[in-house]
Amino acid sequence: MSAAEFARKLRARDKLVGYWIALDAPAATERIARVGYDYLVVDVQHGLIGYSGMLNAMLAIDAAGGAKGLVRVGRNEPAEIGRALDAGAAGVIVPLVDTPEDAAAAVEATRYPPRGRRSYGPMRSGLRVGPRPAEADESTLVIAMIETPQGLANVREICATDGLDGVYVGPADLCLAVGGSHPGDPEVAEEFEAAVEQVQRAAAEAGIAAGFHVSDGSAAGPRLAQGYTFASVSCDLVHLEAAAAGHLSAATGSLSG
Repeated sequence: MSAAEFARKLRARDKLVGYWIALDAPAATERIARVGYDYLVVDVQHGLIGYSGMLNAMLAIDAAGGAKGLVRVGRNEPAEIGRALDAGAAGVIVPLVDTPEDAAAAVEATRYPPRGRRSYGPMRSGLRVGPRPAEADESTLVIAMIETPQGLANVREICATDGLDGVYVGPADLCLAVGGSHPGDPEVAEEFEAAVEQVQRAAAEAGIAAGFHVSDGSAAGPRLAQGYTFASVSCDLVHLEAAAAGHLSAATGSLSG
């Protein structure tokens, strides 16, 4: 599947399932990219990944030949977004989008003139995304995270932003945004679910994609059934620890038996 085909699927609100990469471990990323996920998100905001790690992750994903690579950038800033795209990302997830003006700025950073202000320098992206500016514009995805009180209050206007392809819920920050004292706080479970429904409705009304970050694979189905159109599963760091703990439990259990 090409970047253009992936972009069409996401914009058509097809159901897609992805995986989250937090570790700078290209060989592991390559193997995960071969499993069958539709996309992998390389997390530059909270992941343990710098620019070279992001670039190597894009190389690993492309080498696997299956999933498409997205990048969650560290901030809504043209140079940072441009570097992720030039490294070969099929699109970006932009954090902390509070207003439609923020969303419009993110869109502008992903589009070449005259539609935007992306600087031309496709060091890697020209191999697979584009390379002509108009083709790149059509193949490149931009997704805004809804994770703050302001972003939630403005979600309908954000979703209506021209050129925005989707919105994305980070449940940890959204829980804090509705008054939770910590991610997953049961005291605000009702408010959290109301916010989740609010984001999904706004995206559906605008006809754009809606994504959700889930804690494990079993949680993806219910969110997709709820009306979300793509879901990203946990992350490699969490699963590495869980797998190691599971094997240790099995090993020590056999000793005690």
